[in-house]
Amino acid sequence: MYSELELDALRELVNIGSGTAATALSQMLGRTIDVSVPTAAAVPLAEAVDSVGEPDLVVTGVALGIVGDIEALAVVLFREHDSARICELLGVDPLGEFASSALSEIGNILCSSYLGAFATMTGLSMEPSPPQSTTDMLGAVVATVLSLSAEDSDLALLLDSSLQIEGEDSSCIFLLVPNKAGIAELLARLGIGA
Repeated sequence: MYSELELDALRELVNIGSGTAATALSQMLGRTIDVSVPTAAAVPLAEAVDSVGEPDLVVTGVALGIVGDIEALAVVLFREHDSARICELLGVDPLGEFASSALSEIGNILCSSYLGAFATMTGLSMEPSPPQSTTDMLGAVVATVLSLSAEDSDLALLLDSSLQIEGEDSSCIFLLVPNKAGIAELLARLGIGA
């Protein structure tokens, strides 16, 4: 597991990415957005579902594969009421045919902002693939992520992000599931870790 110093370093990376994400989302939505990351944890993949929430909770997951110096899978999870609110702010019917595309773009902005901060601070090359989204129960979405990542990783970096859209609370969960050497390489580039 990771020490508090290591988690603080990873949390700081994500906080920097959050500022970039907030600016990009503000411009896209035409509204004041604040993104913060109050909690960060490194959890074994087998515990990821329990760490995120109830398995039968309906979420929309947006996943991006990452290639470059680190191979990983980045996933943003939106709870049902949060995804509906974001769609409404974009002028999209939450139950309509464009809801998935709208949430994919928001997930893409968030993931790319976090990855951009990681790359800038560490000098690592990290290129995201186009986003893919699905709406299902949390247990099913995380199980799919686990099945895609299980051979190359045993750990997920869990970042519970808080979004404030013109003072209205919303949230999302960012999961980074790196290959086994990925987090160690990030920490090494920051001068932390073994």
